[in-house]
Amino acid sequence: MTSKAVYVLGGSQTDFARNWAREGNGIYELFSECLNDAFASTSIDPADVDVAHVGNFVADLFSGQALLNGLFAHVDPALNNIPTSRHEAACASGSMALFAAMRDIEAGHYNLACVHGIELMRNVDGKTAAEYLGAAAWRGVETEGCTYPWPNMFARILDLYQQRYGVDLAHLRAIASNNFANAKRNPYAQTRNWAFTDASFSDDDSANPVIEGQLRKQDCGQVTDGAAVVFLASESYAKQYASRHGLNIDSLPRIKGWGHRSSALLMDRKLELNQGSNLLFPHVKDTFDEALGRAGMANVHALDGLEIHDCFSITEYMVFDHAGIAPPGESYRAVEDGVFTMQGALPVNPSGGLIGLGHPVGATGVRMMLDAAKQVTGNAGECQVEGAKNFATFNLGGSTTTCAAFVVGV
Repeated sequence: MTSKAVYVLGGSQTDFARNWAREGNGIYELFSECLNDAFASTSIDPADVDVAHVGNFVADLFSGQALLNGLFAHVDPALNNIPTSRHEAACASGSMALFAAMRDIEAGHYNLACVHGIELMRNVDGKTAAEYLGAAAWRGVETEGCTYPWPNMFARILDLYQQRYGVDLAHLRAIASNNFANAKRNPYAQTRNWAFTDASFSDDDSANPVIEGQLRKQDCGQVTDGAAVVFLASESYAKQYASRHGLNIDSLPRIKGWGHRSSALLMDRKLELNQGSNLLFPHVKDTFDEALGRAGMANVHALDGLEIHDCFSITEYMVFDHAGIAPPGESYRAVEDGVFTMQGALPVNPSGGLIGLGHPVGATGVRMMLDAAKQVTGNAGECQVEGAKNFATFNLGGSTTTCAAFVVGV
């Protein structure tokens, strides 16, 4: 358990299908619209916010803008003269901002924290975007000579799985197809109106072209503009909030457990450090085990569902055995048994995940937290997992360099 209760009071996310640059908007417009929507949707007074954190990976490159925490005071005068900060851990940047806010509350320093996650990525061409995102790999040491650094890196993980255990690529196609299908029900999903045929999830080079290695187009998460905001609160503020809204505090979601582990920047160093393990990335398993243990849960099957990092279909496949959904090297069992589908025993990415919903890098960890809070309060709309009371998130940065997990429940 966390040392002090930390509650999730809701928030907001933007429509991930929007192209903000095409609308004539920049990163401030994205930042301010999402934050104002979060205040409106929760009826939280900006004057109540004690501290604010923003997770972002590379606004410095995509937008030429750093020091994003300075934008809070531009959105509302009440956010002037409060402590703010920006956090970066590649695709796990949003989760790092959540950890910082959680620590603020656990320490008793503040009662209400605003956590913002944001990335503007569609204002440049695809090749430039890939180059910017490659900043999370070790420059000049890995991913040299490839067109798309991260598809190249995760294609290597697929190769490693295939060498060690064997992989049927049809299982990866099933993961991608499931996430796109889930996204069809999500009004915020970037791909909700996309059309697919059977060939879209095949080895058809026209309908599903190769991107890097064995990874094809439908195996890849999206380049997305988007933002998400959540409010984390102490027990004392949560009680006041519940009272104002005629709620019982026990109906408010809270962070029951968390896990945070890191490994080396280089993929080769990770593999060297992990020699002898029956898993490629044992620190991923440790991240899950920490979160579940702190939540008082025996294993992942005590959950009602998960929002996990599927930057590529092989990433979700890897998480299946590292989280304990399947035994080591046997992630295919989770696919063949349908465990991860909306009709299965442990639905994964009912939102559509990074493949279907979209992946605005700095926003993803915050968006996952918001979706988990919606699930356990029955507010996930058509993405709702029936009867969900405990949901986990797993967010990673780089080639599993930074890993974060949360268990959210009521």
